[in-house]
Amino acid sequence: MEVLIAKQEKLSRYQNDSRRVSQFSRVSRVPRGGRVQRILEHGSKPSISEKKENGYSGSSGARTKLSSKKRKNTQESESPCGQRAPKKRRNASNKERHFEDDWFDNVFEEDEETMFLLKAKERKRTRNLDRVMTEVNSEDATEKINEVRNAKVCPASKDGYSAKSTKDTATDPLKCHQCMKKRTVVPCTNCNQKMYCVQCIKQWYPHLKELEISELCPYCRGNCNCNACLHSSGMIKTLKRDISNGEKIQHLQYLLYSLLPHLKQICEEQTGEIQIEANIQGKSYSEIEVPQALCHENERVFCDHCATSITDLHRSCPECSYELCLSCCQEIRKGSLTSRADVKFQYINRGYDYIHGRYPLPKSSLSKSLKEHHESFTKWCYNDDGRVICAPKEIGGCGKCVLELKRILPQEWISNLEAKAGDIWERFSTQQRIFKRKCSGMSKKMLRRAASRVDSDDNYLYCPALRDNILKEEKLFHFRQCWTSGEPVIVRDALEQAPGLSWEPMVIWRALCENVDSEIRSKMSEVKAIDCLAGCEVEISTRQFFKGYTEGRRYVNFWPEMLKLKDWPPSDKFEDLLPRHCDEFISALPFSEYTDPRAGILNVAVKLPSGVLKPDLGPKTYIGYGIAEELGRGDSVTKLHCDMSDAVNILTHTEEVVLSHEQHSAIARLKEIHRSQDHQERLDRESLKCQADQLVEGNNEEQEVSDIKDTSAFPSETYGKPEISSETELAALWSLSTEEEAAGALWDIFRREDVPKLEAYLRNHSKEFRHTYCSPVEEVVHPIHDQSFYLTSEHKMKLKEEFGVEPWTFEQRLGEAVFIPAGCPHQVRNLKSCTKVAVDFVSPENVHECLRLTEEFRQLPINHKAREDKLEIKKMIIYAVDQAVKDLEGLLSTPTQRSTLESYPNLGS
Repeated sequence: MEVLIAKQEKLSRYQNDSRRVSQFSRVSRVPRGGRVQRILEHGSKPSISEKKENGYSGSSGARTKLSSKKRKNTQESESPCGQRAPKKRRNASNKERHFEDDWFDNVFEEDEETMFLLKAKERKRTRNLDRVMTEVNSEDATEKINEVRNAKVCPASKDGYSAKSTKDTATDPLKCHQCMKKRTVVPCTNCNQKMYCVQCIKQWYPHLKELEISELCPYCRGNCNCNACLHSSGMIKTLKRDISNGEKIQHLQYLLYSLLPHLKQICEEQTGEIQIEANIQGKSYSEIEVPQALCHENERVFCDHCATSITDLHRSCPECSYELCLSCCQEIRKGSLTSRADVKFQYINRGYDYIHGRYPLPKSSLSKSLKEHHESFTKWCYNDDGRVICAPKEIGGCGKCVLELKRILPQEWISNLEAKAGDIWERFSTQQRIFKRKCSGMSKKMLRRAASRVDSDDNYLYCPALRDNILKEEKLFHFRQCWTSGEPVIVRDALEQAPGLSWEPMVIWRALCENVDSEIRSKMSEVKAIDCLAGCEVEISTRQFFKGYTEGRRYVNFWPEMLKLKDWPPSDKFEDLLPRHCDEFISALPFSEYTDPRAGILNVAVKLPSGVLKPDLGPKTYIGYGIAEELGRGDSVTKLHCDMSDAVNILTHTEEVVLSHEQHSAIARLKEIHRSQDHQERLDRESLKCQADQLVEGNNEEQEVSDIKDTSAFPSETYGKPEISSETELAALWSLSTEEEAAGALWDIFRREDVPKLEAYLRNHSKEFRHTYCSPVEEVVHPIHDQSFYLTSEHKMKLKEEFGVEPWTFEQRLGEAVFIPAGCPHQVRNLKSCTKVAVDFVSPENVHECLRLTEEFRQLPINHKAREDKLEIKKMIIYAVDQAVKDLEGLLSTPTQRSTLESYPNLGS
């Protein structure tokens, strides 16, 4: 009993001392990180777990960080704002700190039984305090946060604001919403719930200051990139504005106006085939019953000869199930069907030295004749009455059965739809001419010069800014006018209307890794990137790739190594893997009536009903390295190509890579080597061509052949240097932008009417271009669809000199959206490391181009990468008209909605 009384007296004495020190500390404001802090909060010795959690080591009270860094003395503790306190402070608080240190040491010299009683009482007090804290209402919490902000201002802070320490409260330490760790946090006074630690603010929100986050945190701004928020969908409103019924009627009427002629063409094609079938069977047109083919809704049917998508009527073999589209049937009857022979693109890897220009191609390689793919095409039989026999066995058929007419959709459904759409359109016949009117002129600030063609009125492109209210009706009319003419459109500051989610590649990668299972996550530790110099895929660590994105990579000879990721992440489910980024991108899309991939009222691609297999139109990311200087070989480029549909591309992130003076010197030296290699190969090729011509003419004198020097064994530095324009002159001619801000990408978009001349130039100069393994392009199937060419500044100058063709050339800056019309060949070069996000769409104005490109693609060889009909534009036309008819019937079903139509006389541009 005497022992217990003594212990109680000691406990009372310790508690009185604790209270004195607590009052003492409130007056003197002991810096956070002082040795007595945990005793002041809990009145007990820290546990082992608490020591590790808060960076303590040992029982002497010295605070050290448990890290590999050099340990600091406790006198260098941090101030409440995160700065180091001065090593020497001569004031009255020194004596107070000595008293606290002596008391702290005396406490831990007592026996364990005393400490046990002290801990038990403290635990009870903490539980009561926790219960009280949970009952604090939001008003009290706001007052407390404001008190912390006003009371703890660091004089040296840039923002005039100091973060709140997680150890300044007697409750459990506060957790950062981003990393869920107990750190120094900045609370949000807007929601009074979320708080972010200083480390996460610096790492993931470098564009925001602590004061800005205290006023409105990233969660309240809608751009929080923590793992939980990155995998949440529906947090961002993707539809720009609500569309009234009157506007819906305008857009749907315009959709019918644009698509009805194409639907009639599809109907005529099917009607003609049914009439041929009626002649074959000796019946009238109305008596023909076309049997249903076995086809599921989520199944695509392609022609076995041209790989074109089959929408409805087609012919099928009853024995081998060989299927043929109506276009191929017509070509067979006309005798114009061509062979889709397999073409082999063979490029030999001649090694590192050849790729970097150390020696030219040997003449033996140059003299090899190209394999001509004029394989004999087995004649496809058909009867005079129009019957088509199944394909010969050599190309996949049985060669003996007559192909039967089959259908996929209900009988006469398309013809009935065309009649119904025509009737609805007749209701608006008095307003048809309004669609052809011209909208008012554009102000100069909405135009950007992109070409210098003589006697041309399309050198300037429509380039509105978001702040110019581009979503208003008149801006949509301006867009429609340019879009109908096949001109690109640039929208500045498109990302301003989005919440501001980070598009840094590391944020995207982190979100992606957290949203997949462990097996897929392990596979994503490496990516397959495209080496732009060799033109082939390479495997690289994902972390190393993104490190090169910010710091750059180079070969051993200091030539920049350019890598890029195409269609990354490698899946057609961008929305499932990166839901927040998908919402962010869609919310930033200008002219959402056209571009919204979910609900764009003028986007023909979204009209496919549920259950019907839809094409993969994006969004997709394109991440690649880049530098401002044009290398001429191995640039980070997207080579010349032509998309089957319209597209919009937004530059979401850039990172400038600074090259050293040593690397600039190496690049200049290697460029000379590359030019010498090109020059010598051109001379050798011309000499061999002359030699071949002389053999044909019968004049093959030996002395003329001996003049051709065999240089295959000599380094290319010994060759003569060709005369070309300087890099400065080329840059001056093609730098059309006057804005000071550095651009991220350089675009070249060609007009549709210039395509024949562009193709002719590429065929004439194909040997001057390099493709896979830096080998010269030896075979051209289609100059644009092969995607084997990138026109440098020098080639663009020659193209203008020889054919008078000049593209629209402009620079894309961060946050700008570039609209590319279907049918316009284009190429892109990265001027910085860039992250772009693009989505395809189908506008009513360019459906005719989609149909033309579909016809071009079906003529390509069987193994060509662009041959497959992935868009299925005819199916889109049919379902888009069907949906427009249903929507218009619903909107015009009541007198109120019909009167609404009369209040909107201007239906289009």
